[in-house]
Amino acid sequence: MRHQVRGRKLGRTSSHRLATMRALSSALIKNQRIVTTVAKAKELRRYIEPVITRARKDDSTPSRRQIFKFLNDKEAIKTLFEDVIPEISDRPGGYTRVIKLGERSGDGAPMAMIELVDFNDVKPEGKETKKKRTRRAGRKKATTSVAAPEKKEQPKAEETKAKKEPEVAVAAEETKAETKAEEAKAETVEETKAETKEAEETVTEAKEEVKEEPKKAEEVKAEKAKTSEEPADDKADSDESADEDKEKK
Repeated sequence: MRHQVRGRKLGRTSSHRLATMRALSSALIKNQRIVTTVAKAKELRRYIEPVITRARKDDSTPSRRQIFKFLNDKEAIKTLFEDVIPEISDRPGGYTRVIKLGERSGDGAPMAMIELVDFNDVKPEGKETKKKRTRRAGRKKATTSVAAPEKKEQPKAEETKAKKEPEVAVAAEETKAETKAEEAKAETVEETKAETKEAEETVTEAKEEVKEEPKKAEEVKAEKAKTSEEPADDKADSDESADEDKEKK
């Protein structure tokens, strides 16, 4: 029986388990949040927190070389010292958080999300700290505690007014933008109508010119025929005049 045997085997050999921890720790440092099984997440927390503590104490070449033995990833070491350590320098421990997510759909393995605490800005909802009342508190404090909510209502009303004012301004700007867009659309429609009218007029003019071309051709032919007949008549008149002159002589 495994009495007082710490750690989890994870169904792997020692070398395989070490490689798994190195890969998970480097992924956690680079992404600040990963999803894995619950057993791996808990084992990773035991592996990565001493590494972060050692990095937080000293940023020197020997410490970087010592941490390289645990991570075996230069990029992870760079992000650890440049991005992670400045955020967690004031925390004396407990750098990670394990959140259970339920069972995996395929094999039903329990899943969990492990993340760095200082990189999670989302605060839990519905948890407000309330001051505990002691027995020494008299009736005067009770009356003040009752009157306090009335005073808090005024800032809330002011906050709602302050919130509504930007919303109204945004709505007005949106309406102005919509009206401008509609005006631009109307202008474009009018321009297209004018262009279509001009195109129709040019088409009608071209058709009329095509219809008038045969008439012009006929008129030109008639003029040519007239010009050709006039010289012939002149020649005939000149011949007759010449014959008359001969007879007179």
